[in-house]
Amino acid sequence: MGRPALIAGNIAVENRRARHDYSIQETLEAGIMLAGTEVKTLRTGRANLADAFAGQQEGELYLFNAYIPEYQVKTVFTHETRRPRKLLVHRKELRRLLMAVTREGMTLVPLSIFFNPRGIAKVQLGLAKGRKTHDKRAAEKERDWQRDKARLMRDRG
Repeated sequence: MGRPALIAGNIAVENRRARHDYSIQETLEAGIMLAGTEVKTLRTGRANLADAFAGQQEGELYLFNAYIPEYQVKTVFTHETRRPRKLLVHRKELRRLLMAVTREGMTLVPLSIFFNPRGIAKVQLGLAKGRKTHDKRAAEKERDWQRDKARLMRDRG
């Protein structure tokens, strides 16, 4: 599965490092429970998913270590910047994901946080397998070759 058809400009934050460090097997979309100030901060695009991961806690799926800074306009209501945030997925999907994580040694990596057409924040999760250093080099080499090949074909006509 590829990336979902997202409208340009509604991605709040993207984890570019994830596609380099992991081989993404499958992607899925999940809802995320956020506080009001977190949503306002995400709309400004000030968040970081570099060290974030998804996992199980008390039978639920949570997003851990995602950094959403405090809202700049100081209010009485602030949020903790790296708190666990609950992810909303169907129970059947949750069982399948947790089974893949425990049995096959895969990881749930957040690829991006975006706003859907209705303005609701969603997380794109990737069911991923970690890459070794030589795999990363091979993937980079293949990507460079595809880019050069496209350039040659374009120049030739």
